[in-house]
Amino acid sequence: MTSSRHRNARRPAIREPRKIRYNCGIWHPRQERAFKILERIAVIGLGYVGLPVALAFARQFPDVVGFDIHAAKVEQLRAGFDVTGEVDPADLQATSLRITCDPADLADRTVFVVAVPTPVDAQKRPDLTPLVRASETVGRALRPGAIVVYESTVYPGVTDEVCAPVLERVSGLRRGVDFKLGYSPERINPGDKVHTLERIVKVVSGEDAESLERVAALYSAIVPAGVHRAASIPVAEAAKVIENTQRDVNIALVNELAMIFDRLGIRTRDVLEAAGTKWNFLPFKPGLVGGHCIGVDPYYLTTKAQELGYHPEVILAGRRINDGMGAFVARKLVKMLSLSDRPVRAARVAVLGLTFKEDVPDLRNSKVPDIVAELREFGVEPLIHDPMVTAEDVQEEYGLELASREDLVDLDAVILAVAHRSFLQRGTEELVAMLKGRQGCLLDVKAVLDPAGLPASVQYWSL
Repeated sequence: MTSSRHRNARRPAIREPRKIRYNCGIWHPRQERAFKILERIAVIGLGYVGLPVALAFARQFPDVVGFDIHAAKVEQLRAGFDVTGEVDPADLQATSLRITCDPADLADRTVFVVAVPTPVDAQKRPDLTPLVRASETVGRALRPGAIVVYESTVYPGVTDEVCAPVLERVSGLRRGVDFKLGYSPERINPGDKVHTLERIVKVVSGEDAESLERVAALYSAIVPAGVHRAASIPVAEAAKVIENTQRDVNIALVNELAMIFDRLGIRTRDVLEAAGTKWNFLPFKPGLVGGHCIGVDPYYLTTKAQELGYHPEVILAGRRINDGMGAFVARKLVKMLSLSDRPVRAARVAVLGLTFKEDVPDLRNSKVPDIVAELREFGVEPLIHDPMVTAEDVQEEYGLELASREDLVDLDAVILAVAHRSFLQRGTEELVAMLKGRQGCLLDVKAVLDPAGLPASVQYWSL
């Protein structure tokens, strides 16, 4: 019979994650193999961020678990279908990722990566409910030696002040002693097949030097572009939230310029093309700012600032401008209809596109419904058409009805709100054909059409 001492001696020394040491982030092959065998990873949340991350880990580590609370989504993913369109069906079919909605499958994990939504409520204040619920789920599975890494966009301090206490309360373990924390903000751009997870430098952070190196090693294994070690978790949180805040403010500037140029009677696109010939001019364009990042993240930062007694002016001014662009577009159409002696209330208006961004099926925080709501204030009931989404999703998200392509005839106006590829491939001729007698108003929100090819009977306007 083998003695107890002998059995213990045969156990690999690397079984305890906290014993791993790294040489300035440069791995020896033997160390890398041991590290990958040791870590048992679970990704919590399989949306447009979590799913690509989970698949990337599954390509490099054994027995990776992808967890989501929505059973229907789990079944879809198991069948090889990703509703977000971010992942190729072939990748889902070929992956070793264990996709589950059963919390019991999280019981033996050493690494938890949390990638759940962080929305705002009706008052534009952070809604941390999904993050807290996910932390509770992780807390029930947490064991000594594990590390929890958050990817969700938050204001500086959330990981330490909100998530850590939840993990401690539910698990009964001590943060910094029994388990560690890390933060690595997501940088995935929906619909972008160029700037993918593997090609963007990953910011990583940990609560101490040891956890920082552990997080860095995890992401170095799946991100060839490399990692940037942030000075602390709050620094990494702040870095993420200002990335989108900076874009939001810059877009707000060009949106305000667009409203000024509209009054001057000059096309914003022409102005930007001329100004863009200077080497240091920033190439931002006007438009509707929606989605779950740029249109949301600034409110996380401003809420924290207000809690600290500082009232942000530039950031909130930018948010007000961008939040008002849908109404501005709708009012512009009403003016154009009135000036052309067309009855506003009886006008047949088509709104093409409802998602927050071209060529993605994501409806969250789209600003196109703002156009619809403002038109309704003037008695216009627009026809909404978007081939990227289902009628059921639109009804659930906004309570709106979708129109078929066949319904879009004898129109007084067309608003090209989202520049889906499918719309642009049809060309301006098809858009003109939708108008009654090939005359009426054509509003090009993204300024993607060439007005030179339009007949004189069409009143064209672009933001």
